[in-house]
Amino acid sequence: MEKENKTSRANQTRSKSERPKVWVPPSSLDAPPAPDGFRYRWIRAESVGFQDTKNISGRLREGYELVRAEEVENASDYPVIDEGRYKGVIGVGGLLLAKVPEEIAKQRHKVLD
Repeated sequence: MEKENKTSRANQTRSKSERPKVWVPPSSLDAPPAPDGFRYRWIRAESVGFQDTKNISGRLREGYELVRAEEVENASDYPVIDEGRYKGVIGVGGLLLAKVPEEIAKQRHKVLD
């Protein structure tokens, strides 16, 4: 009686045929996907420890709105300001996440070109 030459189950796993995983450095500026009709942009709220109220108020006058954690799915995946004036807004390192309607973003881009 001949012995069948079978491949062991361990050698048949998919992981051997999949591409190896590649390490990517984490980005502190990862942002959730913007809702339809909007674009997200990080805006400066603080520079070298000083509040940049001129920049924030200017962006708000341009039509930007700050993105609050409760507006975003999986908000726990993103850094949220936990105290002060911007409590509850997604932000990191002196930057705040803001959204602007697509049409305003396109108009602004045309003016700056």
